[in-house]
Amino acid sequence: MEPRIILGIDPGTNLMGWAILSVEKNVLKPLEIGVLELSKLKDPFLKLQRIFEEVCGLIATYRPHELAIEAPFYGKNVQSMLKLGRAQGMAMAAALVHKMPVYEYAPRKVKLSITGRGAASKEQVATMLQKTLSMAKVPVQWDATDALAVAVCHHYQTQFPVKEKKTSCKTWEAFLAQHPERRG
Repeated sequence: MEPRIILGIDPGTNLMGWAILSVEKNVLKPLEIGVLELSKLKDPFLKLQRIFEEVCGLIATYRPHELAIEAPFYGKNVQSMLKLGRAQGMAMAAALVHKMPVYEYAPRKVKLSITGRGAASKEQVATMLQKTLSMAKVPVQWDATDALAVAVCHHYQTQFPVKEKKTSCKTWEAFLAQHPERRG
């Protein structure tokens, strides 16, 4: 049986994080992670085109089976939400053009799946990923780590669904005690 490949995306119009996660017999292995730098492009439509092309390129290279993408979070700045939604839409469109199923996860759900806390910091998410996936070091760019977290969250949600109200862990140790399958 071939490994299940998940493409994780943390959408953005200045930085888009991406990660390729391989899952074979419930063993998770990050194959590649990175960030698409878009801040030098001034034309917002060229940014969207570049996002579409990058995701199509990742699909052609790694042949993922599904796309897991972080949903835009609700903020006060409507313009930022619109830009983020457009970036997310381009990544989703690239997957859909390739007949790939798309799964969307709220940032809180991603953090909850990885750390047991929906309000965890980016550092806590990265540290837990490093331990869980036996990574030598934490990636420098948070957007790449966030994309990997979305891919891992998707795997967890399809294998071990986590309901937000079910978790009552207040510490890392308590979470690991309740979820021994997440130990690194």
